[in-house]
Amino acid sequence: MENQAGQQSTRARADLLTAVVLVILGLAVFYYAYTMPRLEARRIHPATIPGLVPMALSAILVLLGGLLGVKAWKSQGDGSWADFFAVFRTLEAARAVAALAMVLIFALGLVGWLPFWAASMLFLFVFIVTMEAVLTSEQVNLPKTLIWASVTAIVAGAGIYYLFAELFLVRLP
Repeated sequence: MENQAGQQSTRARADLLTAVVLVILGLAVFYYAYTMPRLEARRIHPATIPGLVPMALSAILVLLGGLLGVKAWKSQGDGSWADFFAVFRTLEAARAVAALAMVLIFALGLVGWLPFWAASMLFLFVFIVTMEAVLTSEQVNLPKTLIWASVTAIVAGAGIYYLFAELFLVRLP
């Protein structure tokens, strides 16, 4: 019973933190959408301004984030923030942060710097090795993992490139 109350308290704190992030993200998107060029010099109607849809979506994001924050604030219950932040010191949290970092490095750094097929293969290889051999609590056979990661990266990277570049005719960087 106490464990369930502790989980509910942790979930409420996670919802509160998520609400703060959503509201800040929504406000930032609204600001940048509002400051987009209006194209008034070209006599474009104000209802067709380029930032209208992002402004509407960000306003909805702020509204829903605010509602989530109010609900989480009312249902915090017992428990401490230290218990909540203990969740971030787990292996699962490290895996999530590593995955996010690798995706950002792929999207913002590798694509454009390397050909898409090479960036995809490198990303897949590093991702598999990191998740299967580095950030795991189990003993792994490293040579087997490296071979598996290499084969998967080559086959999947080539397949992704063929699918988008050759079949869907998408211009890849």
